[in-house]
Parts: sequence; C-alpha cells; structure tokens
Amino acid sequence: MDIKLAVVKGDGIGPEIVTEAEKVLDRIGELYGHTFVYTDILAGGCAIDATGVPLPEESVEIALQSDSVLLGAVGGPKWDGLPGSMRPEKALLGLRSKLGLFANVRPAKLYRALADACPLKPEISENGIDLVIVRELTGGLYFGERGRKDGGELGEVAFDELEYSKMEIERIGRVAFELARKRRKKVTSVDKANVIETSRLWRETMHALSKEYEDVEFEDMLVDNCAMQLVRNPAQFDVIVTENMFGDILSDEASMTTGSIGMLPSSSLGSTTRGMYEPIHGSAPDIAGQNKANPIATILSCAMMLRDSFDLTAEAVAIENAVAQVLNEGWRTSDIMDENGKLLGTREMGDKIIEYLK
Repeated sequence: MDIKLAVVKGDGIGPEIVTEAEKVLDRIGELYGHTFVYTDILAGGCAIDATGVPLPEESVEIALQSDSVLLGAVGGPKWDGLPGSMRPEKALLGLRSKLGLFANVRPAKLYRALADACPLKPEISENGIDLVIVRELTGGLYFGERGRKDGGELGEVAFDELEYSKMEIERIGRVAFELARKRRKKVTSVDKANVIETSRLWRETMHALSKEYEDVEFEDMLVDNCAMQLVRNPAQFDVIVTENMFGDILSDEASMTTGSIGMLPSSSLGSTTRGMYEPIHGSAPDIAGQNKANPIATILSCAMMLRDSFDLTAEAVAIENAVAQVLNEGWRTSDIMDENGKLLGTREMGDKIIEYLK
C-alpha cells in the first residue's frame, strides 16, 4: 500500500519527534510491504515566521490531497504576543475545520511498567487506567461568535458564544458509541445540563441516541463530577464523550493520571478515512533541539493512524507491542525516568522501538 502523508513538523520539539515517528513508519513499511510518502507542510509558529500566517492555503491544499496528516506540535512563547487570529494554535483549528475533522479521540492508558509514575495512590492506580475521551472538535465556544463591546459603567466587555446543534451532538455521539462497541461497551456522556442550555440539548440528544445502542451501557455525568471521578476512580470509565471545551480540559487531566503526557497519542477524525494524528503534548521549546523529548506519543499516534485510517491492525499492534516491550525492559526518556530506568534520548528511543518491531 502506498500512503501519502502531509507532515506538520511544527515548532519546538515537533521536528525531532516527527522524525522518529517517520523512522518507525518506514520500518513498518519495510516489514509489511507499504510505502510512506511524506510531504512537509507549514503550520503554526514556523508558518507565521515563513509566510506571515499560521496556516497557508498551500498547506491546506496539500493536506486535502493526502491520505492523512501527521502533526508534531505547534506554538510557543515566541508567538504569545500575537492577536488571537494570528496565534499558532489557529492552524490546528483551521486544519480541523478544512478537513472536516469533528471528533478528537484521546486514549489515556497507564502502562504497567510506568505504574510508579502515576500520581494517584497505588490503591487507585492498581485498578488500571484504560479510557478514551471523545471530544467534539468543531463546535462550542472555540468556534462561536466572539468579540468585545462597550459595557458602559462596566467598562469593556468580552463575549464568546456557546452553540451546538442536534446534528453536531448526534454525530460525535455515534463516534463514541461505535468506539465503545469495540472496547468494554460503556459510554459516559459529560455535560453541565443543570446550568447550560446547550448541555440540556446535548443530554436529550445523547439519551435518544443511546436507544440505538442497547448493547452499550450509558450514563450521564456532570463535568465537575467527572473531573473529580477521573482522580478518584478512573477505572470506572471506558469511553467518555463530551463537548469541545469540557473535552479539552478533561483529556489533559486524564493524561496526567498516566504519568506523562509524553506517552499519549490522539487522533482527529471526520466522516472520511482521512484523519490528523498528533501527540497531546505541546511544543516544549525549553528542551527543543536537545535530544530529550519523548517521541512515544507521536509514534503511538502513528499506530492509531494505521488502525483507524488505513485498517492496518497488525501494523498498529506491532508498534504498540514494541513500545510496551521497550518500557517493560526499563528504557526511559527523561520525562518518565525512574530510579531503575535506563535513560535514552529522543533518537535513541526511536531506534530502540524499531529494534523490537516485528
């Protein structure tokens, strides 16, 4: 199979971790008879520096012509002073919108070898953490009308509009239910229906949809309770589905229960097989270029891509098994280092994972 990938190496540690992911994909290609063709595109801070905008039209066109998009990381303090419309993060929102990617899928899994890195008490972590947060990506506050106005005696007033349609809620719900059917068959829908009208529509729509999936256990949970339960008893969750801003916050919280955000992949999916795959961590400019970054989240994002966009399950499992074996044998990057660990740099971790690919 020939696979065309648009690649956003991005900012900070992005180029380093993407390079290791490409090395792993190339080895998978050798072992399983595939060819990966990479086309680098500009997005984020590096695009601002080169073209004056966070997402050039040429980048969008190449992404639309590709089978999927692999993204490292964008942003950093260098561009913090820019107006909102020109920030590097606008590139992510733009790509998701242009590619029709409305579902963000973020697994949070605690590897047995990294149990000591979990910040939760052992009596909690020993029950296991293996959940997925499905976050709606193209609606809600991040895409609503916004602005500022004169508030008279109140001074300047800023506003952001929160809006969701039944269609948007239903399609993200289907992603969650279909995913749950492949896992442990439980969906937790998270909202704030006791306060917010959009959450009331969310709850009504999810309840109606759940009747089509009688084989999947379904429950509602308020967002504040969910935030608490993620640290009190994360083992209770299988698939969590929620709106854009709640999902943004909860997925970062869930990631930290696993010990390091450097371990966790994610995907952004739409109604076609084309997706965008990226680690959930940021660009970490403080360690950029020092061979310290953990490439595992980006490498695992490639495994998600092989499985979800190209139906290459054996290849995905090969990557996941290689990562698990490397961890089980004590190899670590600095962010997951423990007293018995054997320290590797970014490049060396990529090489070690390739050694165990079968």
